Amino acid sequence: MTLGIAVLTVSDTRTEADDKSGNLLVEKLTAAGRRLAARACVSDDKYAIRARLSGWLVDPSVDAIITTGGTGLTGRDLLPEAVIPLLDRVTEGFGELFRFLSWQDIGTSALQSRAFAGTANGRLVFCLPGSRGACELAWDRIIGPQLDPGTRPCNLVELLPRLREPSDRPAPKRPSRRD
Repeated sequence: MTLGIAVLTVSDTRTEADDKSGNLLVEKLTAAGRRLAARACVSDDKYAIRARLSGWLVDPSVDAIITTGGTGLTGRDLLPEAVIPLLDRVTEGFGELFRFLSWQDIGTSALQSRAFAGTANGRLVFCLPGSRGACELAWDRIIGPQLDPGTRPCNLVELLPRLREPSDRPAPKRPSRRD
């Protein structure tokens, strides 16, 4: 399965031409044999972010989305507020692991990141800080390995088909002791 990954840069100042973090992610994912399904830059506007992500969340060529930028603490950093309402589930461990690994590199400054991940409409969504170093760390230590079907004991690629299962289906009936 060749994964299609969309990359979204959230910034009021960057374009695709000077987007070091987005360019790094594109280089890393293509070097790993993944397919760039889409790429865009949007301003730090929660409705522009939601509009772009919503389109990708229904695009059959997109299996995962990686965003960069907008996860800090300033007034313009609105990515969590824009994206979390679109998620079906938040993967709490991603942000925890990212901040732990980041702490090893930058110490207590890691607490300024609101990096997170989750799933939406059967797709994986990873939201990273805008720095090149943060994107490199996240890809090399978490995302890249989890998007590699060879990672053991488990990886996110093997879960992708199950993310698209209907969630409103009743659980199978288990036999009781009386049956």
